[in-house]
Amino acid sequence: MKKILAVLLALVVVFSFASCSKDEAATTTTTTAATTTSTTASDLKYDGVEITMWSMWLPNEPQGKVLQEAAAAFEAETGCKVNIEFRGRDLSTIIMTALEANEKVDLFEEDSMRIANTYAPYCLDLTEMAEAAGYADQSYAVFANDSIARCGYLVAIAEQPQVGGIWYNKDLFEKAGITELPTTWDEFMDMCQQLLDAGIAPMALDSTYADFNFGYHLDRYIGQAKTKELSLNGGWSKEPGVAAAAETIIDFVEAGYLAPGAPDEYPSGQNKLAFEQAAMVVCANYVTTEVDGVAAEPLNWGLMNYPVVPEEQGGSGSANAYAGANSIAVVKNSKNPQAAFDFALYLTSGEWDQKMATEAQQVPADPRNEEPAKLSGSIDALLASTEPLSWTGGINENSTLKTMLKEVIIQLFEGQYATGAEFAAAMDALY
Repeated sequence: MKKILAVLLALVVVFSFASCSKDEAATTTTTTAATTTSTTASDLKYDGVEITMWSMWLPNEPQGKVLQEAAAAFEAETGCKVNIEFRGRDLSTIIMTALEANEKVDLFEEDSMRIANTYAPYCLDLTEMAEAAGYADQSYAVFANDSIARCGYLVAIAEQPQVGGIWYNKDLFEKAGITELPTTWDEFMDMCQQLLDAGIAPMALDSTYADFNFGYHLDRYIGQAKTKELSLNGGWSKEPGVAAAAETIIDFVEAGYLAPGAPDEYPSGQNKLAFEQAAMVVCANYVTTEVDGVAAEPLNWGLMNYPVVPEEQGGSGSANAYAGANSIAVVKNSKNPQAAFDFALYLTSGEWDQKMATEAQQVPADPRNEEPAKLSGSIDALLASTEPLSWTGGINENSTLKTMLKEVIIQLFEGQYATGAEFAAAMDALY
């Protein structure tokens, strides 16, 4: 009996050791697999790095969806995990508090001018990183130039550009036999007559955008800097270019180139394009979406830059366009600034910028990419601009008088002034 027990005990011990050996082998395999995975991951540039981005979009919006896809692809390629906090449009009201409180934010989206004018002290100078990455070859100089002019350095990466100019219905242009776009004001006037002769009202205008329209026109005569100066201090009558600019608008109105009823109450004017009651409107690129939402079918859109008034004809020679952008800034106290910058560049160039432009129907941040059909001409307009025009081109620089200045401009488009000098005097009368 004792022998039997001894044998049984020996067998138990043997099986126990065998069992232990199997468990240890499984653990080792798991560890080895983990080590192998870890070794592979460590070959990635940013293995184990995490960054946090605050976005002005929501996760179910086209921009938000592309952001999430790009973040996942960036992590797969580099090992860097991007935590996106979707703050929506409220971001602009809370980002300053977050920056002041040193919250965990590595990069954030905001309007490029607000970044430069308000948040720059909390943002990293991206100049050297951008130069090393060849950023100039995959962006618009107009945005970098503006950043440097305002801050002395590159403070943000343009992500979602906006551009203004003359948006037009290509089908109506074809109907009128227009095959070449004008570049000068005289050529533009001739084209308007060609439209009118074909029974097409050339230009729609809502009173809401009267100052935006005239701001463009003033830039072609005196430049944005002078317009800002006059807005703040008056002296419109002392600047000959003001009367000259107003005189040409008077000629434009008297020739019948504004659509009947213009300037209209918004959005009645721009909606005339939806019903083919006008061929053109001066606005920013979002007008295409607004008008298409009213039209039975999306329009065949095109964009031309606002025509130049050559210096030899008394103009400034400026070809600048209204340009703005939602942009990405890297926070100065980020623990991983290079990873944050790399993700910003990853998102705004190449494949992911193209997807953003296509899915969100917006101007690509990378001019090497293709613009949506309805934004045709946007890339060329931005590339032609060296200094972005602000909204109204400086007319609303005077926050106290901007509403009254706008009223005088509306009266100009209504045909209430016989001469440019009368208009300039009316502007001065407000001071």
